Amino acid sequence: MENNINKDPQSMSFLDHLEELRWHLIRATIAVLVTAIAAFVAKEFIFDVLIFGPKKPNFPTYKALCNLSKLFGLDESLCFKELPFSVQSRKVAGQFSVHIWTSITAGFIVAFPYVLYEFWKFIAPAMYDNEKKYSKGFIIICSFLFFLGVLFGYYVITPLSINFLGGYQVSPEVLNEFDIDNYIALVRTSVIACGLIFELPVIMFFLTKVGLVTPQFLKKYRKFALVIVLILSAVITPPDIVSQVIVAIPILILYEVSIFISKIVIRKQRKQNKNLIQQS
Repeated sequence: MENNINKDPQSMSFLDHLEELRWHLIRATIAVLVTAIAAFVAKEFIFDVLIFGPKKPNFPTYKALCNLSKLFGLDESLCFKELPFSVQSRKVAGQFSVHIWTSITAGFIVAFPYVLYEFWKFIAPAMYDNEKKYSKGFIIICSFLFFLGVLFGYYVITPLSINFLGGYQVSPEVLNEFDIDNYIALVRTSVIACGLIFELPVIMFFLTKVGLVTPQFLKKYRKFALVIVLILSAVITPPDIVSQVIVAIPILILYEVSIFISKIVIRKQRKQNKNLIQQS
């Protein structure tokens, strides 16, 4: 590992690059495992407060909806006193398995900035000096967008999904008794999916840098993007219009932000090309 660090990236062989990638992956994995161990120890907080928080009527989202309901004169139509379902484990090692995988998920979320840092360190040698100086900004912005998406998924998507699906019944004869694996899978999918979706502006930034998309392209296919966003919203939310609209709005805002970022990238590239022409 030490020899590869001092090597010129241009002179490194394919196997050297693989070795370098392996060590970046190892360090990122160690970071995830360390935070996962901390999450494993903090079992009461992870499960009683975070995981099962959206199941409780006093969850902040439900309180906010209740206050809005009263504010607009809807009485208590959006106030939830009790969610009519229970969570159970039907496997011998079910709870222990859920404890481990939930801890790993929490470890990945918490260690995301460091994982991103290791990824940046691997691709940085292939970049120009003027691009490397933006590394801190890249990590901060990506981490901010990811955590913003995680919070959106946790405080908006998760409670809406749990409230809708937890209270839905085809008949009073059928009781909602969800397996703990399914319940946590819903929370995990909502949180991580939103965290990754919120990285859209960063993805568009790099796609514009390499010339795969342009502002004109993004504007031209805005209508198709709207359809894709609505389909994506339908996949990660319960099948009701309100939830889909709530999810679609921030994604559409991110899409418009991506167009703005793409314009900035194209403008800078044209300026750099103009300067190079003048210098030559």
